[in-house]
Amino acid sequence: MGKIKDFIKKMPKAELHLHIEGTLEPELMFKMAKRNDVEIPYKCVKSLKQAYNFNNLQEFLDIYYQGAKVLKEEKDFYELTLDYLKKAKKQNIKHTEIFFDPQTHTLRGIEFEIVINGIKKALVTAKRDMGITSKIIMCFLRHLSEEDAFKTLEEALPYKKWITAVGLDSSEMGNPPSKFKRVFEKAIKEGFYTTAHAGEEGPPQYIWEALELLKVSRIDHGNRCMEDKKLIKELVQRRIPLTICPLSNVKLKVVKKINLHPIKKMMAKGLLVTVNSDDPAYFGGYVNENYLAIQKALSLTKEEIGTLGKNSFEASFLGEKDKMKRTKEVEKYCGKED
Repeated sequence: MGKIKDFIKKMPKAELHLHIEGTLEPELMFKMAKRNDVEIPYKCVKSLKQAYNFNNLQEFLDIYYQGAKVLKEEKDFYELTLDYLKKAKKQNIKHTEIFFDPQTHTLRGIEFEIVINGIKKALVTAKRDMGITSKIIMCFLRHLSEEDAFKTLEEALPYKKWITAVGLDSSEMGNPPSKFKRVFEKAIKEGFYTTAHAGEEGPPQYIWEALELLKVSRIDHGNRCMEDKKLIKELVQRRIPLTICPLSNVKLKVVKKINLHPIKKMMAKGLLVTVNSDDPAYFGGYVNENYLAIQKALSLTKEEIGTLGKNSFEASFLGEKDKMKRTKEVEKYCGKED
């Protein structure tokens, strides 16, 4: 196990499904709460961690939004993002594509500019000091209205050069991708790539809608594609990436046990799957811990781990030249380790 752990740790990789608000570790949450004079309904770090026992996505989101209230100043978003990037450096993440949820903050009266400036400055620092490249993905909260999503898109336009893509997250059930068809059409006209959470708790039909109506370049989660043979064929044929989050899936009861996770079967069917951490502060592990969990549970070989590493760059929003360069780095690393 020590050898494979070291192999995973040192392998160059990208992370493509990471909510920056979901990297808010309890210790940092309490520090910011004190600094910004924000009350949180937990007495200490231990009691907060005990609350991380979720039965479904909504139970997690309730605590997630509660925690986000401590983020108020540009400095907070900078510290939050840099804290994640320091962990990413230790895990040999060479490239990261970060989700942020502006509506979580603007609805509390925090200016869009404050949020994105803090995140962007941290990404610039990380590139300069750690060599980590990055992209920003702005997500719409699907439990809110289409009108509110349009408003958020307008707020984002002055920062278009910083934002690579728009996404769709939050409460999936009852909020199908079709609800945001017109918003995504406008985003595409403005030059954004598109991605969407689909098929985590929602049915395979939500994945179809994301593909056909939102014109997404990739699917976030997508576990439930396995229930639809025609959909699997479509995803394989079009080489649509799925950003899989194993520990999140288990924590939110999307998958009952880690040894029942479908990722190995997905790979066998030719799906372009990647490994990511989703909301690591809440789900008990960053990207390497996710790789380790599935390797141990599903007996993944070094070759399969290497394929996941290469997939992480192929599935990214990097340019073709950079994708090729990074993929070759993984191939070279895996070749040395054989």
